[in-house]
Amino acid sequence: MRTFARSLAAIAAISALTLTGCGREEAAPATDDSSAATGGFDAGAAIGVALPQKTSENWVLAEQLFNEGLSDAGYEPDVQFANSGVSEQQNQISSMITNGVKVLVVGAIDGAQLGTQLQQAKDAGITVIAYDRLLTNTENVDYYVAYDNFQVGELQGQALLDGMEAADPEGPYNIELFAGSPDDANAKVFFDGAMSILQPEIDNGDVVVVSGQETFDQAVTQGWKAENAQKRMDTLLSGNYGSTELDGVLSPNDTLARAILTSVEGAGKELPVVTGQDSEVESVKSIMAGKQYSTINKDTRALVEHTIEMVNNLQAGEEPEINDPDSYDNGVKTVPAYLLEPQIVTKENAAEAYENDPTLAELTK
Repeated sequence: MRTFARSLAAIAAISALTLTGCGREEAAPATDDSSAATGGFDAGAAIGVALPQKTSENWVLAEQLFNEGLSDAGYEPDVQFANSGVSEQQNQISSMITNGVKVLVVGAIDGAQLGTQLQQAKDAGITVIAYDRLLTNTENVDYYVAYDNFQVGELQGQALLDGMEAADPEGPYNIELFAGSPDDANAKVFFDGAMSILQPEIDNGDVVVVSGQETFDQAVTQGWKAENAQKRMDTLLSGNYGSTELDGVLSPNDTLARAILTSVEGAGKELPVVTGQDSEVESVKSIMAGKQYSTINKDTRALVEHTIEMVNNLQAGEEPEINDPDSYDNGVKTVPAYLLEPQIVTKENAAEAYENDPTLAELTK
């Protein structure tokens, strides 16, 4: 039986050691040159939350949770989606600043295109928290809160290897690679994490990218749109897999995973091992049915909860807790971060992974 260099359990253990080794286990104060002023503000203040397009269930849930959680904490939430694109998000943020929000939480469509608005926020004394996606090429971001996105990619890459080996212990394995939207700063982090696991197997010939499309730029999916992933998968299949078997596909999230599986089914091919992320309802159903192989559990409730905790700290004039002060260079500054740990989910551990989620727990029974 072929044995790959790592396992999902090993990655989890290594990640835990890495977190401890770089000081992520203990709260660390932000450095003076990167932290927001923490003089506190009125307990009933307005808090702005700028979210991107509704491209996945986790963003829709975040809207609900921010509205409920901020209201319950006594704030006036202003939570908006920018479904029409970057210019709409720019206008929304400017409006939030004009309306006097004290903290601005930004889940960016494109984290590199908000420089003018973030300067306005800084000039108005507003603390800026990058939510889920890093804000880049600006000094005007104070904190970053997210799941460990490189680890997400590592888990996806190892799940792809493990799933293919379980299906066929011998190998070698034919795969294709998909990445997220290039305007999302997380997309390349996911891809790089996955390739840190997959590249050694590609280099030694145990894994083959049949199309030859191995780079991030070749693998991207504009806008995280399912139709773009399905169209590309159709093209890859027709051009490379006439009589060749496809063993696995690296998919960065669940929406794209389902589109890829639809393409494969439409081509009449045997379903490959396909990864995902976000624990979307339809993908959890697919996993339990034996179609999609894996997803990543990044509990949006925990991410929103910690973000609101950071807002509470700021309101009280305290420094928010961070556990990674050094890793996130946005091109201008190193942004103090708080990272949560993601969890790989397959059919084997789904019941345990979702036992505290009333909706998803029902799907695993």
